[in-house]
Amino acid sequence: MSTATITSKGQITIPADVRRALGVDAGDMISFEEVLPGKFTFKPVQKHSVHILKGMFGDAKDVVSIDNMNAAIARRGAAAK
Repeated sequence: MSTATITSKGQITIPADVRRALGVDAGDMISFEEVLPGKFTFKPVQKHSVHILKGMFGDAKDVVSIDNMNAAIARRGAAAK
């Protein structure tokens, strides 16, 4: 069993063997879930690449340039004022 000490700022260092088992590294996010009163589990937040979204909504009907997108955003922003 691995243990960790809570710092005065409420932080802990996850032991290396636990990090390896979870497949996490510096900068990764961990989620905490209360499963029973006073009992929590924690697990890595899924890391998904934006590439998994490709094709989710079918083929694009129109191709829009970045310049056209920026112009549309500017027009909507100006109209909202």
